[in-house]
Amino acid sequence: MSAAGESAANFPTMIIPRGTEIRINSSGQLSIKTPGNLVIQNSGVYSELESTSGSIRIEENVNVEAVSVRAAQACFIQGTLTAWRVRAKKIALEDRAKAYIMLQESEQLEVAKGSRLVGNFANEKEIFLMMGKFTAQLKELPGNVDLSSQPSLTESRHAAAEPGPDAQQPEALRQALVLLEAETRRSDIDPLTADVLREVVYALRERNVQRLGIVYREAFSEIISPTETVRKAYDLIDDYLKRR
Repeated sequence: MSAAGESAANFPTMIIPRGTEIRINSSGQLSIKTPGNLVIQNSGVYSELESTSGSIRIEENVNVEAVSVRAAQACFIQGTLTAWRVRAKKIALEDRAKAYIMLQESEQLEVAKGSRLVGNFANEKEIFLMMGKFTAQLKELPGNVDLSSQPSLTESRHAAAEPGPDAQQPEALRQALVLLEAETRRSDIDPLTADVLREVVYALRERNVQRLGIVYREAFSEIISPTETVRKAYDLIDDYLKRR
């Protein structure tokens, strides 16, 4: 065998199974969709990682960032995973593994004693409600926090965001906010009604139409005996969202 042949023999072989799709999105992030098992041995930033019939494994000392991770069977994490959404029958964090997962959809979750799991919300509504409850604390976070380790996740969420606090509040939503704030200050309001109305108030104060659209129907439906003020606020919000 020639010297060149011996050198080449020392390199691992990469096999791309039939049916595998590899794409790059407009942000330069790689997406891999394969019918079999997918093993990630090098750190990287991805848009999507998917095994349509097998499992995904992130090996030790590997740092993976992805917007979406989907596996028909299991997602095994030995290294570090930062992801917006992980969907698999089983998510397993092995010893010393770290996972920062905002949305976790799995039938079984295994977390080893020496591993760490952060996030783990069931759906977007849970995230919105939690953020709404702690708006003041979020605003107090230092402005120089280094988020360079998760550019793809940050950018993907910003792209889908609705108008923020600096946007002009539509008149219908402004009126609804005034009505609901007055309602929550009533001395005779029951605690359950006050809590669900505050969820809507948080979204209105932040001028976050996306969050408002997710929470308002369920929030108002939990009020057993809505007052005329609550009904009027609901109609203002409902009419505005239907016209958008």
